[in-house]
Amino acid sequence: MDSMGHGGMSGMGGGSPASNMTTMMQHPTKKMMMHMTFFWGKNMEMLFAGWPGSRTGMYALALVFIFFLSFLVEGLSHSRFVKPSGPNSSSSSVGLAQTLAHTVRVGLGYLVMLAVMSFNGGVFLAAVAGHSLGFLLFRSRVFKKPDDQPPAKTVAALPLHH
Repeated sequence: MDSMGHGGMSGMGGGSPASNMTTMMQHPTKKMMMHMTFFWGKNMEMLFAGWPGSRTGMYALALVFIFFLSFLVEGLSHSRFVKPSGPNSSSSSVGLAQTLAHTVRVGLGYLVMLAVMSFNGGVFLAAVAGHSLGFLLFRSRVFKKPDDQPPAKTVAALPLHH
């Protein structure tokens, strides 16, 4: 156990402001730096051990992956894939399909959250951009036809009394 009493974790800098920014996780074969504040750079790990690593191409792929995941979460949140098909449709099968779609959405949402917890600025921006584009395409009124939107409420003219 180290002097801080955290077992496998020891701070850097001995109480300096830098010690709040990173933490070293000690492993029998290597030391890995885990950032505790946002940082900019391609050398990181996210979701899986060793991925994306230090290669620029893999970092770009990781950003595209997080963008796509957050876009998909937004799409699943605002679309109705499972609708009762008629009076003969079983409500239990529709309910199970809706539950499965919800489970997938929540699972993907947690993956995006865990990726953002890598504290990498690029991952954060990719997640926000994916959610934003997903909202724009699936939920906002920008691309909806007028007949897709609910009718606006009108106020009936009140008779005037003279």
